[in-house]
Amino acid sequence: MMCVEGGDLKIRVATIKDSGACVAILRSLPDWFGIPSSIDQYAVAITRLPTLVATAGSSVVGFLTLKFHNESSAEIYVLAVRGERHRKGIGSQLLQRAEHVVHDRGCRFLQVKTLGPSHPSLHYARTRQFYLARGFAPLEELRDIWPGNPCLVMIKYLGDRVW
Repeated sequence: MMCVEGGDLKIRVATIKDSGACVAILRSLPDWFGIPSSIDQYAVAITRLPTLVATAGSSVVGFLTLKFHNESSAEIYVLAVRGERHRKGIGSQLLQRAEHVVHDRGCRFLQVKTLGPSHPSLHYARTRQFYLARGFAPLEELRDIWPGNPCLVMIKYLGDRVW
């Protein structure tokens, strides 16, 4: 079991038992996850894709799901932290562990898709700032991925494989 400690926080690989808590976190954040069909898609992904959870005591307080595209790249498919735990380093710790997982599998690039800057959402402006502060760079804003919403693709170079 993968585990990183930071105070009372532990990061570990999710089990099927964690999926309900992860979905509850999504439902508690309607400013970021307000589309029910998207939450349904994330719920399925949490059980099928590599997912890390952050726990405090026995409670899941955040999670990150990865999607591997090929031998060179992976994607942060979804990352969410309970609202009352925002700005406490949980997302950063989840991201750091995910970067190690991705790099250990030989991938050089990690991407994330988020709402683009041409949309006026202040919540997603904070999300973009989070990723920028952690070394991600905006690659391209696309308008044909999510109907009615601009999608910003951000990317981070993790380094070459260590042979």
